[in-house]
Amino acid sequence: MRARKNIRLRNYDYRSQGWYFITICTQNREHDFGDIREGKMELSPIGKQANVFLEEIPEHFTQVELGEFVVMPNHIHILIGIGVGTRDIVSANNLNNMSGNNIDMPDNKEQIEQFGGSLSGSISTIIGQFKSTLSRWCNKNGYAWFAWQSRFHDHVVRDQKDYDRIQEYIINNPTNWTTDKMFIP
Repeated sequence: MRARKNIRLRNYDYRSQGWYFITICTQNREHDFGDIREGKMELSPIGKQANVFLEEIPEHFTQVELGEFVVMPNHIHILIGIGVGTRDIVSANNLNNMSGNNIDMPDNKEQIEQFGGSLSGSISTIIGQFKSTLSRWCNKNGYAWFAWQSRFHDHVVRDQKDYDRIQEYIINNPTNWTTDKMFIP
């Protein structure tokens, strides 16, 4: 069996204060969330519910702040801030974590050693709960065929310039749909 490539930053604590750019996709990049018409996203029932659950994330994770997000036909982009004062974009500790210095590792050794487990309050936990909540809603509401791609892409936002660039990308994603790498007609 082929080993999975680790796509996360090595030794990085994904509970650290700062902003994260997340992309999650539907399985096989199916257009389950709706369609783009004249540069605007028209949400399907699943897309509408995804939007509702995205807006509710801070209610379930009090340390989380949402930045821009967009539900596209086959994927979702989200800017997620973790920690108090996340509008400061990235703390010095967060930058140190990215360079591999002064790593902020969890104190709970049991959590670290748990096979396949997510750490409470981490990006993986937040995204995993969002995905499973929408999947349960789909199963209960006649969309049992809906499925997610198993992984998600993350990018640790490095500074204000990086944040601004990502925010602009998210805002303009529906308008630029036909040139997007996720575009499948």
